[in-house]
Amino acid sequence: MYPGKKIIELKSLKHYAFHLRDIVVSYERLINIFYDHLMEVYEPDRLRIEMICNPRGGISAKLAIDSDWSARGGEEKYKDWMNTPGTDNWSVVM
Repeated sequence: MYPGKKIIELKSLKHYAFHLRDIVVSYERLINIFYDHLMEVYEPDRLRIEMICNPRGGISAKLAIDSDWSARGGEEKYKDWMNTPGTDNWSVVM
């Protein structure tokens, strides 16, 4: 996150994430809810969220969303997401 005028307190972020545990939605919808709420409240210059979902007995998933992607209305001025070490260089855009 590249903050604007506000920053996220880690304890508040933890409580917010625990609040989302009880809603029943798909992984893709969950990352979009998280992203939309954080963008609305904190108005950062850039926000990137990576979510690793490990369900019991199921297939795990790694999702990513970045406000800099042109698909999300960004200018793509930060190109660091393209060559992140240790990743597959592809992400799911919602």
